[in-house]
Amino acid sequence: MELRPISPTAKGPAQTFSGDVYVTPVYQGQEPSRMVVALVRFTPGARTNWHSHAVGQTLHVTDGIGLVGTRDGEVVRVRPGDTVLCPPGEEHWHGATADTFMSHLAMLENLPDGGDPTTWLEPVSDEKYQAADQH
Repeated sequence: MELRPISPTAKGPAQTFSGDVYVTPVYQGQEPSRMVVALVRFTPGARTNWHSHAVGQTLHVTDGIGLVGTRDGEVVRVRPGDTVLCPPGEEHWHGATADTFMSHLAMLENLPDGGDPTTWLEPVSDEKYQAADQH
């Protein structure tokens, strides 16, 4: 058994997030594990850019109400206890609703070759976000 101290929280970079987002690393796997886990906290209206993950991503909501959207226009409203599975290569975004905070555990795997498993794309437009929040 190994107890690890809490990692410092950092503000999510503006090049991959809209609004104020805070990321606290929870776990960075060491071989043979490639698992990466982070607690991500979104302020009202904050969200990720469009992105995809080579090996997929699992989101487990811990607090608040959020949105997860895909390129085909599907949007799910998520609440504490909900888990969303984003398959490998699926372009998606996630964040808080306009009037609530939302926190989730983001879980994914690093690539075996050490490359970045996440492909970051353009921001989600305000129009697309506002339409998603109306569902």
